[in-house]
Amino acid sequence: MKLLLDRLKDNKKSTIGILKIDGIWDAFTLEDAYHKEKIYGETRIPEGEYEIILRTEGGMNSAYSKKYGDDHEGMLWLQNVEGFEWVYIHTGNKHEHTDGCILVGTTCDSDDSRQMIGGSVLKYKKTYAKILKAIKRGEEVTIQII
Repeated sequence: MKLLLDRLKDNKKSTIGILKIDGIWDAFTLEDAYHKEKIYGETRIPEGEYEIILRTEGGMNSAYSKKYGDDHEGMLWLQNVEGFEWVYIHTGNKHEHTDGCILVGTTCDSDDSRQMIGGSVLKYKKTYAKILKAIKRGEEVTIQII
């Protein structure tokens, strides 16, 4: 399975994009902003291609297990992101909800001063289910970020 995150707009606080799965639009995305030098909790990950695997330990995994029950089998974890650790695809609506991770949603509100996504939990459940199914089938799952 191939995911493509196409970054569309950076307002110096956050970045709006779209996520496609195997060439088909899936979600709006929200990430931190671009910074030449990494600022913890404020900088998006570098462009590139990353494998996604499940992470079945850690605090975020425990929280999502409680929140989503049997539908959750591990965090969607991007591998080998230079300068970052524990980068996930997860829920959230504004840049304060991400520390370098990728948030997904069904709607997008973007202007020069504020960028947000909506419908994050609903979209996450659907996107997660698609990716989880591919991982469980033994497929390699990658995300390319441009």
